[in-house]
Amino acid sequence: MRTTATSSSSVPPGLPVRPLPTSGAPHRQPQRGRPAVDWRIRFGALALIWGCSFLFIKLGTDGFPPLYVAFGRMFFGAAVLVATLAVKRERLPRAARTWGHLAVAAFLLNALPFTLFAYAELRIPSTLAGICNATTPLWGMVLSLVALSEDRPTRRRFAGLAIGFAGVLTVLGAWQGFSGQDAAGTVMALVASASYAIGWIYVRRTLTGTDDSNLSKSGAQLLLGTVQLAVVAPLFAPVPDSLPAVPLLAVFALGALGTGLAFLVQYGLVAEVGPTMASMTTYLIPVVATVAGVALLGEELSWNTPVGAAIVLAGAFLTQSKAGRRTGRKERGRSSASPAGGVPARGRQS
Repeated sequence: MRTTATSSSSVPPGLPVRPLPTSGAPHRQPQRGRPAVDWRIRFGALALIWGCSFLFIKLGTDGFPPLYVAFGRMFFGAAVLVATLAVKRERLPRAARTWGHLAVAAFLLNALPFTLFAYAELRIPSTLAGICNATTPLWGMVLSLVALSEDRPTRRRFAGLAIGFAGVLTVLGAWQGFSGQDAAGTVMALVASASYAIGWIYVRRTLTGTDDSNLSKSGAQLLLGTVQLAVVAPLFAPVPDSLPAVPLLAVFALGALGTGLAFLVQYGLVAEVGPTMASMTTYLIPVVATVAGVALLGEELSWNTPVGAAIVLAGAFLTQSKAGRRTGRKERGRSSASPAGGVPARGRQS
């Protein structure tokens, strides 16, 4: 089966898929049986889970230090993937070199951004954190121009970068001197988003072509990230002496759903409908984060926040557009490893 690399959006690059048809319609691979749940429902569920991750972070930091929110997220996410590996009887990677690269990926795609977002949400609303997360494709374009020679810049992508930057300034209220926004919290959220982009580029350069499955590498990556935070957290924050119910449930949902289950859903979506369609969740995450923050947390929403978010997403969309058919053919057959960050893997991604 041929593979194609995905863009630096919310979908981890390199999940095994066949090239998308030129018509742009969702592509489905031949399967032995139809999935129990339609892909549209899973697509919506993924956007909902990732969008609510910023709500869960805010609730988690109400009861635990940010480092322990990030640790819990990693722990529960790793538990889901390791359990899935056991059920599927797949093994973790064996090569020491692979584990070394995954340790770096775990830091860049999980431990660092998860921690930064948790600290950021002590100072900024969850809605703003969700919008900052949407700048990852913009960071990815800037960094790919330096680190990935095959990603040629185009006028459209440069326009997307400029538009996205204007959107960030709109969200922050630049004409008001950035009044009303916490600079430190915003910078931490933006650095977290940039870390996702750096991590994807690192994974693409170092873990392409390994024999281990994406699930195997992602499980190992989350395990390594859990160990990293288990070592660091007690050094910089007191160990929690209680487990308040709501923050604990929020951290559990953040890890088990937003990091573990979300990866499995995303993996199936990319395999079924292709990376382009699956990556559209990127543009729904800020919407869900904003609705959740306003409706459930009572966060205030001024006009420039949704308007700026729409501009950021428009810019991000343009930066991910292909240069043309020639580029599309060139990218077919190229593969890369799949980080567990996501998104977005919110990470993400988120």
